[in-house]
Amino acid sequence: MSDDRLIVALDVPNALQGLAMAERLGDTVSFYKIGLGMLTGGGLALANELKQDHGKRIFLDMKLFDIGNTVENAVRGLAQFDLDFLTVHGDPHVVRAAKEGASGKDLKILAVTILTSLNRDDLDASLLKPGDVQDLVVERAAKALKAGADGVIASPQEAALIRALPQAEGRLIVTPGVRPTGAALGDQKRVATPASAIGDGADHIVVGRPIYQADDPRAAAQAVLNELNSLTRH
Repeated sequence: MSDDRLIVALDVPNALQGLAMAERLGDTVSFYKIGLGMLTGGGLALANELKQDHGKRIFLDMKLFDIGNTVENAVRGLAQFDLDFLTVHGDPHVVRAAKEGASGKDLKILAVTILTSLNRDDLDASLLKPGDVQDLVVERAAKALKAGADGVIASPQEAALIRALPQAEGRLIVTPGVRPTGAALGDQKRVATPASAIGDGADHIVVGRPIYQADDPRAAAQAVLNELNSLTRH
């Protein structure tokens, strides 16, 4: 049985390539992330096919942000596909609306804190308030969890801080920005290895390019799983 702590990001151009990659990975991987970049390339159809026909778990990474009524309606529509995780921005009004839209479904609403590709210079350019990035991530996570989020998205470097929050009891932490030892960082700036991310309190890690761009994606995924399996599962 594959280990669903590993979520593989299918950040490829379209659903056909995504399905081909999933077939190459086979039973090694049980959980996939489908993001906004594939939305116009058949992403929802792929999500549904992988879920219904192949028994995979699906993380739909849409990072929704809008007025409450619009978010609620969008989430209600997405919830009909019986997917597992959906991201929204961590602003409390967005989280509350998303939870309302997912009412009665098993869809977990995960709040985005601060994107793992951003650093303090990026936040300054966006006119976001001063402060250390980690402190801001933890503050946003606490507010999102208080608003009802089922979990948060945060870099591995903040996982332990968020796990220590009282509001994080029983909630999920999902960490992108995970890079196996020796892998290129790409556009990620706040990264960690799979073992350290899980060790610091993450429930799931998201790995994309180091797996789907590998010469042997299945072997690359298995190497990550081997690293995870070296830890004591909790």
